[in-house]
Amino acid sequence: MENMFDDIYFMKKALQEAEVAFEKGEIPVGAIIVVDNRVIARAHNLSELLNDVTAHAEMQAITAASNFLGGKYLKNCTLYVTLEPCQMCAGALYWSQISKIVYGARDEDRGCINMKTTLHPKTIIEGGVLAEEASQLLKRFFIEKRNLN
Repeated sequence: MENMFDDIYFMKKALQEAEVAFEKGEIPVGAIIVVDNRVIARAHNLSELLNDVTAHAEMQAITAASNFLGGKYLKNCTLYVTLEPCQMCAGALYWSQISKIVYGARDEDRGCINMKTTLHPKTIIEGGVLAEEASQLLKRFFIEKRNLN
């Protein structure tokens, strides 16, 4: 029997969070953190609602997971996020010592890869999981936003 708890399964959960952000008028990025096939944190962008430039989905998820685990390190945890982390989030992920980052769509302009942001040496990063779905949601958001203005 195949393991139903694969990267696609968990990225779909992150996409559900991105949809929540979309409905709130936030840039639709969603994130979840998983340990032992168990979701321990769910988050989405809240920068507009909280009037806080640091309230990215990843930052919210790191805080929630740390609170759940009772410590600041996210060893043996995997972050699923619909958009490649920015430099700020990648820095926080570095300090959290997260084991793995799986992202959907690339952020060619502001993503941690093109910005050459250093991740923790033990962190594995993989991209492109449901990238088309994540990218389409972002495109739809910005098209609608432009049409409203």
